[in-house]
Amino acid sequence: MCWTAKSFVQGLSFSLRYCRKDKHVQALSLHSKIKLNKCHILGWSGSPCNYTMPPGSILSWRLFSCKEGTKINCKREKMTSVTTSERLYQDLLKSEQENWNKISRRYKAMTKRIKEKIEELHNKYALNLESPRVRFGGNIYFEENGCIFCSKADDDEGNARVLFSTEDMGFSGAFIKRIRISPDQRYLATSLKSENSEEATCVIMKLGDDPVVEEVIPNVFSFEWAKNDVLYYTSQKNLKCQNVFMTTFTDEKYTKLVYTEQDARFFVDIYCTKDRRFLTINSNSKTTSEVWLIDCRHPFKLPVLVQARTKGVIYHVEHRNNELYILTSFGEPAEYKLMKASVASTAMENWQLVYALEDKTKLIDLEMFSDHCIMFLQKAGYLYLNVIAFISHSVQSIQLPTWACAFELESHPEHTSSTCYFQLTSPVHPPRRFAYSFKENNLIEQAAEEVPIIMNCHTTRLLAKSKDETLVPITVFHNMNSKELHRKPLLVHVYGAYGIDLNMSFKEENLMLIEEGWILAYCHVRGGGELGLRWHKDGCQHNKIKGVHDLKACIMLLHELGFSQPKYTALTAASAGGVLAGAICNRDPELIRAMVLQAPFVDVLNTMMKTDLPLSIEEQEEWGNPLADEKCMKYIKSYCPYHNIKPQGYPSVFITAYENDQRVPLPGILRYVQKLRMAAQDYASRTREKGNWIPNIILDMQASGSHCDSSWEDSLNEVRSLRCTHAQYCGEVSPQQ
Repeated sequence: MCWTAKSFVQGLSFSLRYCRKDKHVQALSLHSKIKLNKCHILGWSGSPCNYTMPPGSILSWRLFSCKEGTKINCKREKMTSVTTSERLYQDLLKSEQENWNKISRRYKAMTKRIKEKIEELHNKYALNLESPRVRFGGNIYFEENGCIFCSKADDDEGNARVLFSTEDMGFSGAFIKRIRISPDQRYLATSLKSENSEEATCVIMKLGDDPVVEEVIPNVFSFEWAKNDVLYYTSQKNLKCQNVFMTTFTDEKYTKLVYTEQDARFFVDIYCTKDRRFLTINSNSKTTSEVWLIDCRHPFKLPVLVQARTKGVIYHVEHRNNELYILTSFGEPAEYKLMKASVASTAMENWQLVYALEDKTKLIDLEMFSDHCIMFLQKAGYLYLNVIAFISHSVQSIQLPTWACAFELESHPEHTSSTCYFQLTSPVHPPRRFAYSFKENNLIEQAAEEVPIIMNCHTTRLLAKSKDETLVPITVFHNMNSKELHRKPLLVHVYGAYGIDLNMSFKEENLMLIEEGWILAYCHVRGGGELGLRWHKDGCQHNKIKGVHDLKACIMLLHELGFSQPKYTALTAASAGGVLAGAICNRDPELIRAMVLQAPFVDVLNTMMKTDLPLSIEEQEEWGNPLADEKCMKYIKSYCPYHNIKPQGYPSVFITAYENDQRVPLPGILRYVQKLRMAAQDYASRTREKGNWIPNIILDMQASGSHCDSSWEDSLNEVRSLRCTHAQYCGEVSPQQ
């Protein structure tokens, strides 16, 4: 719930016009009915985590194209064409649904066994950690199972009062995304999001003996309290966020538009500095930033510009002792640096260097305290803490445990806190809690006995030499007791886009695969952010094919070193990772035997040619602009998965897609599946006398869920699809079993 460098999410434009009196009606049309009278809140519901992403990924979770739309002209022939197109789409959709229903019945018993095993692992390794807690004066606020609680800081008996419940407020099935408490603790603002929607609803509660709903604001992305009764928020629609509003809860309530972003490449969010001195309006594209300040002591004054946007320069702002601390890519090398400037002179020429990262070092996160700053870094696959002491002007570097691959700040620490709490994890290690004490100057692992240690899994870090001799990191996990690794199944993970790292957090299904002898390999190819901003730049736009070369080099090295072989190798990717996975599937299908994709982006060219889609203009900074540049169009076409399908021997493919996905529209995936299946069948018919097999091309369409959300069903699908393909081609069982 806190601001950190990871939390900067940005993007495009959106305008909103409404009267204050209509807000409740708009909210109620999107969700179930909400009782607006006094309430005693008792209910419970699930609440998934709100993941944030690294700085510079901007908007790291906005992966690509949005919902496709067709402008319908009144002319009769165009209406007929649209109707025909819709009918063909519905026929194709129905055909795929029938195909999936037929196939899924074959594996019903196996699905049941997998689900039971995953649940068993979940129960075994479920965290016994307390929920993140925020201390505010003499009170502590925390969220558990869809409820927001408040307890006294000095209460050792565990007494807590329920302030809010998603169940009782009519938001059953929604999860709490963000919580903000007003400075005087008279108001609570929280955002709620359902699994089938990208937009969230902000509910403002007036606290007291009987908390009541004060306001419901639909389609809110971010919000912060500037003062006891003044809330700033941004509105989101169709994945765009352009406008900033201020709303008051004084005797004379009103809402006012404060800021509007005009550039379609930029996305706006709100952040409050740790010392609560400023609100920042952050307007960011994927490569450029601009920040405006709102003085919380004078929240009705106009925002003040920190530094006008400069192409290619990203910056984020914190505040301490009347100085701005600026995390920025400004200067050479074009990697993140910590700089500072006086609040009175914020222009770029006044920025002074505080700390610069070493070469090939990734800044994962940054957390500010009153006298210290903690940087979470990654270098050569290992995690580090760099603690900057502002008073002594010293920097201490601490290497974290070598098994750790990912971390998460545990809660929103107070600005004056003397301890920073966080959790470390890896794909096969459940999260473990750690604390760094500024006073003791040491790192402490807490409650180690609560989470069992995984003893039988070995971690190996490799470097593969790509086509241009660039060294590409690989992280490999396998069972220490496994023998003849060249005969074991291998699952290769890849992403390589938007400067985002591969997800290296813990998943129960990974342990299940390790127990069964699988090898897990994570390929940190260019286009991702594992080695810093340059690593991303070297794999986007006109460099995108470098990521494909990196992936090929990684798979080949794994096989050369005896980690499995092509006939036992599966490749998995999600969303934009589908571009590299789909490209390698077209170019070098002999390297893998199966491919598992979740909501994959597989038609780059057609998507980027449609500027009427909400995200296409923003995405030009990642993929290029094929409409304005013919070379760019030819380049995208050279690697685009959809456009390079041809009759050849393909691996089997299992795709999970979501009917409500706004980022990767279902029609594009349907076209890809149909074209791929036809190409595979065409090749098989030509070479049938040679004994070639016909690969399974399977599409599982989920009626619920959206692009950003994961669920038990997704975990089940991944393991089930791997089991199916592995069993079929390793001769363990037939498809009918």
